[in-house]
Amino acid sequence: MGATHRQDIESPRLPRIDEVRLEPSLAPQLIVVVDTEEEFDWSAPFSRASTSVSAMQHIGRAQTVFDRYGVKPSYLMDFPVATQPDGYQPLQQIFRDNRCTVGAHLHPWVTPPHDEAVNGRNSYTCNLPTGLQRAKLASVTQAVAEAFEPPRVFKAGRYGLGLETVGLLDELGYQVDNSVNPRMDFSPDTGPSFAADDAQPFFLTPRLLEIPCTNEYVGWSGSLGASLHKVASRPALLRLRAVGVLARLGCVNRIMLSPEGNSFAEVRTLTRALVARGTRTFTLSFHSPSVEPGHTPYVRTESDLASFIDWIDRYCEFFFRELGGVPTTPLELRSLVMSREE
Repeated sequence: MGATHRQDIESPRLPRIDEVRLEPSLAPQLIVVVDTEEEFDWSAPFSRASTSVSAMQHIGRAQTVFDRYGVKPSYLMDFPVATQPDGYQPLQQIFRDNRCTVGAHLHPWVTPPHDEAVNGRNSYTCNLPTGLQRAKLASVTQAVAEAFEPPRVFKAGRYGLGLETVGLLDELGYQVDNSVNPRMDFSPDTGPSFAADDAQPFFLTPRLLEIPCTNEYVGWSGSLGASLHKVASRPALLRLRAVGVLARLGCVNRIMLSPEGNSFAEVRTLTRALVARGTRTFTLSFHSPSVEPGHTPYVRTESDLASFIDWIDRYCEFFFRELGGVPTTPLELRSLVMSREE
């Protein structure tokens, strides 16, 4: 497949060879995906020198909560985490105890070979030449395999999944991808657009199942919500905080199932709305550096950290005790889907 240059034409949609619709009688299924990565300044230019993984020493702060509810989070780790003892060692005992699963996560700018310029456009894997995508994917795949086991679950850093990436993941034997972020359009930043996607799983290839992030519009505007949110997101209206006004009015709010930037009240509303619409798969996601203050915009202080951990605890309590949901993993969900299609 030839490379697509976003500055010339809009990138093509990802393949959808089969939609997945689980029966409404199935209990809601919760997957936890952790973007397990190095620390870097989110407001600064990308740098190959930013490879510290010190926050991984504190991953137990979140893992303890998951253990309490029988959740096995999926730590999808990038090259700096998978190749530095400070990164992978804190997970090894958790992995040996079968309290988590592992997979791969790709930040191109810190993953060899370093044959591309470091800039915003090249931070999206899908924008790299196919050969370079293949080489970087091979590097992180091998690194995770050496520290744990051959990874079968993948998530692109910055959600940078493209047509070529899908084919390469299939070649490398991956079975699940978690890169699609529904209702998000990264094309103004030269990234992919998932504006037309919803949170329902689908097959990218006969083998590769896409389990998207859980991100959706809710509110009384119904089907008009996406259009209203898009209008409110225009630069002139952003200055007037139109998006926030629509959310406070209950008209439309785009909510992601994450403790990063989304209140517990919002995600509870999101989850209930999606369950009512028939959604049965939910992906809770966050970045591993958020377990230590000062590494992400979402956790700057000890107070932020306490709220972050409490959010996870409250959501698990809500999902499993109030909704009657059950925990699962990406590969377990894939097995469930495959068994229902036979």
